[in-house]
Amino acid sequence: MQIEVEIFTVNKRFPLTISRGTTAQTKNVWVKIFHDGIEGWGEASPFSVGNHPQSTAIIKDFLEQITPTLQVFNPLQRQQIEQFLITAKIPSAVRAALDMALHDWLGKRVGLPLWQIWGLDRNLIVPTSVTIGINSPEGARARVRNWLQFVDVRVFKVKLGSPDGIDADRQMLMAVRQEAPTQELCVDANGGWSLEDAIQMCSWLADLGIKYVEQPLSQGQEKSLAELKARSPLPIFVDESCFTSADIPRLANFVDGINIKLMKSGGLSEAMRMVHTARANGLQVMFGCYSDSTLLNTAAAQLAPLADYLDLDSHLNLIDDPFIGAFVQEGRVLPNDLPGLGVQRSASAA
Repeated sequence: MQIEVEIFTVNKRFPLTISRGTTAQTKNVWVKIFHDGIEGWGEASPFSVGNHPQSTAIIKDFLEQITPTLQVFNPLQRQQIEQFLITAKIPSAVRAALDMALHDWLGKRVGLPLWQIWGLDRNLIVPTSVTIGINSPEGARARVRNWLQFVDVRVFKVKLGSPDGIDADRQMLMAVRQEAPTQELCVDANGGWSLEDAIQMCSWLADLGIKYVEQPLSQGQEKSLAELKARSPLPIFVDESCFTSADIPRLANFVDGINIKLMKSGGLSEAMRMVHTARANGLQVMFGCYSDSTLLNTAAAQLAPLADYLDLDSHLNLIDDPFIGAFVQEGRVLPNDLPGLGVQRSASAA
């Protein structure tokens, strides 16, 4: 099994601001594996959560270090490869890119898309949310109008947790609601609230018909989730507080759902385990993204029939996405019928 690594840059049409900062451009990592004349693709995008910074440089360095060892494996040896990577303490983004590429290779080997190999039903895929970053009320209104111009938006995810406080959050949320009166709204605070602010905001947001609140408290404050859940009329989802299936049982009594991201989980294999673990613990499931291209979001879309909520919109905000794959229909990100991930280079990038 041969492995190649390539860095590519993606630029956002509109920079995204959350409680932790603003992102306008990222350098992502494209991983290609070759075996028996078949090429499998994966992607890693940089992210930083708490004590888990995974920069482009870190991802690239780890991939280059382990490539000689991985060459002895066959792409069909996914379990052995995964165990090797976990034992070697390889970062989750690196594991995810490789696991993605191995699944893509398998799908191409048997000539079927992954969703079909798993026996999933694309008709069950729900609309994806699209994101409104922290902004002024007028800036948020403009961003809503822009989304509505080129995507059939059914759900908006509004980033709150403004450094200017919850009054600024309220003003921005109301601006979005006035500009998008018929769309569903959900909220993601990215850990930007105190417990007291979260209690106030969950009550206020419930009166406005918001669907759920994601990561209201910062990573490390999980013990406070019990009090928040007891006092919140809204479902509580966690993102930064939940990386893998091992995190789910300790959170299950304090939340209503989890946000699975391939970069956190370590790939499609662990993402599937997280779905089953969440269901066994009575939790709902969401799939989300970072600054991911169509390649990564198409990989996540293969599992989309298993999700209650989707937030796979990052590629829709790129001006130079080098890939084509999943397509948008009636607000839903749908994987296509091509084998494996079903991703190809775009004409402009080829």
